[in-house]
Amino acid sequence: MTTSESRPDPRPNLFAAADQVVALLAAADPADLDRPTPCPDFDVRALCGHVLAVMRRIVHVAGGGRADELTRMVTDVPDADLAAAVAADRDLLVAAWQGPDVLDRMMVLPWGTMPGRGAAFGYTQELTTHGWDLASALGRREDLDPHLAEVVVGLARQVVPAETRGGPVPFGPVVPVADGAGPYEQLVGWLGRDPQWPAG
Repeated sequence: MTTSESRPDPRPNLFAAADQVVALLAAADPADLDRPTPCPDFDVRALCGHVLAVMRRIVHVAGGGRADELTRMVTDVPDADLAAAVAADRDLLVAAWQGPDVLDRMMVLPWGTMPGRGAAFGYTQELTTHGWDLASALGRREDLDPHLAEVVVGLARQVVPAETRGGPVPFGPVVPVADGAGPYEQLVGWLGRDPQWPAG
């Protein structure tokens, strides 16, 4: 029998995905905030605001709140403070997920109610994917950690079916990738992004 104690702890990957976003934003210049991203409705500035909202939701649900009680976009942080705000929220995220029972605590998420273990995976997928979005917008894909996409892509194929797209966490149709494509290309293609953006 598999117990929660015998399964891998998903938090190190969640924290690493948050760290990756923090590092990418720390390397960005103010002029980069107007760059387009693979998310059609977001430039880098708006994507930063969404990432801030995601991190705050991750903290909020760990403390017993519902994800839908917080906004999907933070808009009140000045441009000059965006990178520092994301780094500060990363620290709050790590602190909120340190409790011994957090992985078994039921959490109310945009895609349903589940234990923290499942929530940690879902948010690792989201932050890893937005890491790719940021790296693509900033021309820094070489800085991405392939391990994060490797640990996410298999489960992403299971929990985001190709046949069912839309709803509270919408994804576009699957974008086919070549045989032997790297883990990020596989992940973002499965989630409906063009791995060749912006050239595709």
